[in-house]
Amino acid sequence: MSRIERMTITLPADMVAVVKRAVEGGDYASTSEVVREALRDWKSKRTVPLHELEALKADITRGLADVAAGRVKDFDSDRIIERGRVLLAAGSRSA
Repeated sequence: MSRIERMTITLPADMVAVVKRAVEGGDYASTSEVVREALRDWKSKRTVPLHELEALKADITRGLADVAAGRVKDFDSDRIIERGRVLLAAGSRSA
Protein backbone atom coordinates (compact mmCIF):
# COMPACT_ATOMS: atom_id res chain seq x y z
CA MET A 1 0.00 0.00 0.00
CA SER A 2 1.32 3.45 -0.82
CA ARG A 3 2.19 5.89 1.91
CA ILE A 4 -0.51 8.43 2.74
CA GLU A 5 0.23 11.97 3.87
CA ARG A 6 -2.18 14.54 5.20
CA MET A 7 -2.32 17.83 3.30
CA THR A 8 -4.37 20.95 3.90
CA ILE A 9 -5.63 22.80 0.84
CA THR A 10 -7.48 26.06 0.38
CA LEU A 11 -10.29 26.28 -2.17
CA PRO A 12 -12.68 29.02 -3.25
CA ALA A 13 -16.18 28.72 -1.75
CA ASP A 14 -17.75 27.60 -5.04
CA MET A 15 -15.30 24.69 -5.35
CA VAL A 16 -15.90 23.71 -1.73
CA ALA A 17 -19.63 23.64 -2.43
CA VAL A 18 -19.12 21.37 -5.44
CA VAL A 19 -16.98 18.97 -3.42
CA LYS A 20 -19.46 18.89 -0.53
CA ARG A 21 -22.40 18.28 -2.90
CA ALA A 22 -20.54 15.35 -4.47
CA VAL A 23 -20.06 13.76 -1.04
CA GLU A 24 -23.56 14.58 0.23
CA GLY A 25 -25.05 13.25 -3.02
CA GLY A 26 -23.34 9.91 -2.46
CA ASP A 27 -20.99 10.10 -5.43
CA TYR A 28 -18.00 9.94 -3.06
CA ALA A 29 -17.49 8.74 0.50
CA SER A 30 -15.28 11.67 1.47
CA THR A 31 -13.88 14.97 0.30
CA SER A 32 -10.49 13.28 0.06
CA GLU A 33 -11.87 10.88 -2.55
CA VAL A 34 -13.12 13.81 -4.62
CA VAL A 35 -9.71 15.48 -4.53
CA ARG A 36 -7.86 12.22 -5.30
CA GLU A 37 -10.02 11.59 -8.36
CA ALA A 38 -9.58 15.18 -9.53
CA LEU A 39 -5.81 14.82 -9.20
CA ARG A 40 -5.83 11.51 -11.10
CA ASP A 41 -7.75 13.20 -13.94
CA TRP A 42 -5.36 16.17 -13.91
CA LYS A 43 -2.37 13.85 -14.00
CA SER A 44 -3.74 11.85 -16.95
CA LYS A 45 -4.59 15.01 -18.90
CA ARG A 46 -1.00 16.21 -18.47
CA THR A 47 0.39 12.85 -19.57
CA VAL A 48 -1.59 12.50 -22.81
CA PRO A 49 -0.17 15.61 -24.51
CA LEU A 50 3.35 14.38 -23.74
CA HIS A 51 2.62 11.12 -25.55
CA GLU A 52 1.10 13.04 -28.44
CA LEU A 53 4.17 15.27 -28.62
CA GLU A 54 6.46 12.23 -28.74
CA ALA A 55 4.34 10.73 -31.54
CA LEU A 56 4.51 14.02 -33.46
CA LYS A 57 8.28 14.15 -33.08
CA ALA A 58 8.53 10.58 -34.40
CA ASP A 59 6.34 11.51 -37.40
CA ILE A 60 8.56 14.51 -38.15
CA THR A 61 11.68 12.37 -37.93
CA ARG A 62 10.16 9.82 -40.36
CA GLY A 63 9.13 12.64 -42.70
CA LEU A 64 12.60 14.16 -42.72
CA ALA A 65 14.09 10.73 -43.40
CA ASP A 66 11.67 10.30 -46.34
CA VAL A 67 12.72 13.68 -47.77
CA ALA A 68 16.40 12.81 -47.35
CA ALA A 69 15.82 9.48 -49.15
CA GLY A 70 13.93 11.17 -51.99
CA ARG A 71 10.55 9.70 -51.07
CA VAL A 72 8.50 12.82 -51.75
CA LYS A 73 5.38 13.82 -53.67
CA ASP A 74 4.40 17.12 -55.19
CA PHE A 75 2.40 19.26 -52.77
CA ASP A 76 -1.19 19.70 -53.96
CA SER A 77 -2.94 22.15 -51.63
CA ASP A 78 -6.23 21.97 -53.55
CA ARG A 79 -6.38 18.20 -53.08
CA ILE A 80 -5.62 18.52 -49.36
CA ILE A 81 -8.24 21.23 -48.87
CA GLU A 82 -10.86 19.16 -50.70
CA ARG A 83 -10.04 16.09 -48.62
CA GLY A 84 -10.41 18.20 -45.46
CA ARG A 85 -13.81 19.44 -46.60
CA VAL A 86 -14.97 15.88 -47.28
CA LEU A 87 -13.77 14.70 -43.87
CA LEU A 88 -15.35 17.70 -42.13
CA ALA A 89 -18.67 17.15 -43.88
CA ALA A 90 -18.65 13.44 -43.02
CA GLY A 91 -17.90 14.22 -39.38
CA SER A 92 -20.60 16.84 -39.05
CA ARG A 93 -23.26 14.48 -40.45
CA SER A 94 -22.40 11.79 -37.91
CA ALA A 95 -22.57 14.17 -34.93
